Formats: sequence, C-alpha cells, structure tokens
Amino acid sequence: MAEEETTPTNGAADAAAAAPQIKQRILAQFVRDLSFENVMAQKGVDGEVKPEIKVEVNLDARKRGVENQYEVITKLKVSSTNAGSDKNLFMLELEYSGVFEIEGVPEQQMHPYLMIECPRMTFPFIRRIVSDVTRDGGFPPLNLEQIDFVAIYRQQLALRAAQQKTADA
Repeated sequence: MAEEETTPTNGAADAAAAAPQIKQRILAQFVRDLSFENVMAQKGVDGEVKPEIKVEVNLDARKRGVENQYEVITKLKVSSTNAGSDKNLFMLELEYSGVFEIEGVPEQQMHPYLMIECPRMTFPFIRRIVSDVTRDGGFPPLNLEQIDFVAIYRQQLALRAAQQKTADA
C-alpha cells in the first residue's frame, strides 16, 4: 500500500485566499467648496486673544453613474472663538470630495467602507488645506488631529436609530 503525502493546511490562509480581494483606486480629489472668514480682522478684538477651536465633521457618499465608482464628501466646519468673550475669530468651511473606484467589497459592507476608509485616505489632504488656509488667513496654521471616522460612523448610526425610533412612536 502506498503512502500519501499530506501537507498541513492553515485554515486562516485558506479563508484569506477565499475572501474577495478589495481593489480600490482614488480617481480624483478636489475642493467642492471652501470658505474662510477672518472675523477678527474685520471687527477687531479687545484684550487678550485666547482662541478656542471647534471642529465639526459630516460625511456624505453617493454612487456615481459609472459602475464601481463612488463619491465621498467630507464636510468640515472649523470655528474659532475668543475664550471668555465668545467672539468669533475665524470661520472655515470646507467640502472635500474624493472619487473612488472600489471592487470586491460586499454590498452590505459598502456603506461603512465608504464612510470610514475613504475619508481616512483623503484626510491628509484636508489637513493640509486647513493648515494652509488658516496660515494664509493670518492665523497660526491649524494642524488638525487625526479624526476617528469609525466613531463618527457609529454616532451617525445611533442618531439614525434614535430618529427612526421617534418616528415610529
């Protein structure tokens, strides 16, 4: 009787080989809208300036007419007020868009992928724009800290669930 040679299999490697490969390309990135208002230069500020920065982030994604193409828009609103007086120092609003070609992501996972992974890839460019605009606007460059897009996605899901619950009641 002949012996059969067997090779041990690695279950994780087999599962990884069976999983679909995700292919992604950034086709384009661009500023959809940009506004910067230097309120301090227009109205002036009395006394010492102690800026407080507030950053709001909203995300939007939509399928484009071409197969496997999506547009993801990161909307950023940055406002700076003077501590104690609550007078505006500056206001920056930015809508930054990325056009992505994505293949291999299961349909049920596409929404979180678009709202988490895509903004992560465009964020370094957004950070640079905010830094340059605030510096060119007469303020020290504002270097945004890393944004947790997973937390933003979870907050949006919780907000939608709460809205749905109140609508059903």
